Amino acid sequence: MGLEGQAAKVYWAGISQLIEKQVDFTHRAHRGAGDFVNSLLNYGYGVLYSHVWGAIQNAGLEPFAGYLHTDRSGKPSLVLDLTEEFRAPVVDRTVIAALRLGQLQPPEGSSNKGLDPDTRSTLVDRLLRRLESRERWKGADYQVRSIIQVQARQVSSFLTGRLGRYIPFRFKW
Repeated sequence: MGLEGQAAKVYWAGISQLIEKQVDFTHRAHRGAGDFVNSLLNYGYGVLYSHVWGAIQNAGLEPFAGYLHTDRSGKPSLVLDLTEEFRAPVVDRTVIAALRLGQLQPPEGSSNKGLDPDTRSTLVDRLLRRLESRERWKGADYQVRSIIQVQARQVSSFLTGRLGRYIPFRFKW
């Protein structure tokens, strides 16, 4: 856990440098985030969770029985587990690109800590485009949403012993 925390600190410091000209971002905050970037990330992760949840259910898996995240009542641990390999390439990449291109901007002089409806709509539109975009994988082009579904089936095959090893999908930036 210490190594994961150190890696996250370096990762988010790098993200901060990438977007420092567009928006102020000092650190990653999870629940109850009060700044624009963390609010975008948290909202984006919620959109991704819903897609991963659907893929897990389509694969016949139990969303609450995880292998990385601790099983706790009401916590969809398997959804969180599978989401990990898609966070950065789907949500982080989309948010960073939209900020750098000026497609998402914090409201001028607003003290509102949440995201306004237009910002949420723009973010969801960008995320859905990313999920529909194609990535090269195993010699063919697949939509990212299809890759999520295939990976959920791979988890199922691994957990039932039909697959000897689970290999997470790796995106190229």
